[in-house]
Amino acid sequence: MGKRLMFEKPLGMRDTLPFFYNQKKRARNQLSEAILSYGYSFMDTPLLEYHETVGRVSATLDQQLFKLLDQQGHSLVLRPDMTAPIARVAASQLKNAEFPLRLAYDGPVFRAQQAEGGKPAQFEQVGTELIGDHSSYADAEVIALLVESLKQAGLEDFVITVGHIGYVKSFFSDVLKDDETTMDELLNYLYRKNYVGYREAVKELSLPKEAEDSLLQLLHLRGGEEIFGMSKSLARNQSCILAVNELKQLYKLLKQYGVAQYIHFDLNLISHMNYYTGILFEGYAPNLGALLCNGGRYDQLLPTFQLNASATGFAIRVERLVEALQKHEEKDTRVAVLVDEDTHGQGIQKAKELRQQGYQVLLQHVDQIPNLQAFQQHLQKTINLTTGGESVE
Repeated sequence: MGKRLMFEKPLGMRDTLPFFYNQKKRARNQLSEAILSYGYSFMDTPLLEYHETVGRVSATLDQQLFKLLDQQGHSLVLRPDMTAPIARVAASQLKNAEFPLRLAYDGPVFRAQQAEGGKPAQFEQVGTELIGDHSSYADAEVIALLVESLKQAGLEDFVITVGHIGYVKSFFSDVLKDDETTMDELLNYLYRKNYVGYREAVKELSLPKEAEDSLLQLLHLRGGEEIFGMSKSLARNQSCILAVNELKQLYKLLKQYGVAQYIHFDLNLISHMNYYTGILFEGYAPNLGALLCNGGRYDQLLPTFQLNASATGFAIRVERLVEALQKHEEKDTRVAVLVDEDTHGQGIQKAKELRQQGYQVLLQHVDQIPNLQAFQQHLQKTINLTTGGESVE
């Protein structure tokens, strides 16, 4: 094995060093506390799932799935998201449970990268799934809980952008007369937030001026509650109007939760998760050049597992949350008890006492420390029993 390969990792994989690991753990615990306070129950699913089931319905591009074969020749995938596996569990082991179900998760997901562009192939998500409640009350609950979770983790400056996939799809279907190819092309521009490309594509369609103007006006449906009136004016059919009414009801409920100041509306919002059917949302924070969290309503996923139930939920990217928090390195809280051959027994007792008091204690023989000054530099305190000892502050 060459030296270069010895120290390299597979594409998109990252090591988590102690400082970042501790920050992730703290953020994860704070998110979990908020989620538990809303009555959700945590669960876990296997890292490996069948490609035929979870792999196919996960809405992750096939080339982004990590695939492998088991010894029986079955095609497996490393789970690419948490929603599809939980849907599988809800439709099987929990199908006789009392609905609505409030489930939560915390774990790694895997999406293969084709080039080294800084995107991780493994990342941790903390999230929720509210299964069996089709109302705006459920949509409002998960968004309010998302806001509460981010705030409890220490993030104050962020925005949750809310859209409705039903509005966009019904609008396109009407204007473009169900031209699936063109619809997919325009949806892709919106998903990538390439509004310049969208405008150019619309102008190349050779549509009647009224239809072209409508497609271009869609880009203006971003902002606060003032977009509700604009959206209804632009609406082409009853499905669009129903979607706007859902957004209005949602906003009313979010105001009751006291989180409206974090909400921004965008009816151009499209997700790569193609199982979303209604309300969908994304979260962003300043100085973070990537998506922090996302979620929405996915009423067509559970029926693929033979469970006729609706669902809504969110997922937070833990590593990105830590990055958004921009916490600086904190002082090491560990205490070192330094011993030699004569004081080792005394050191064991001292370390035991301090651990019982809640300290994190290193018991270290002085002969094994190459540079004592460097060793002590980041520690909270050093108790050197070889020189008579020093008390903990």
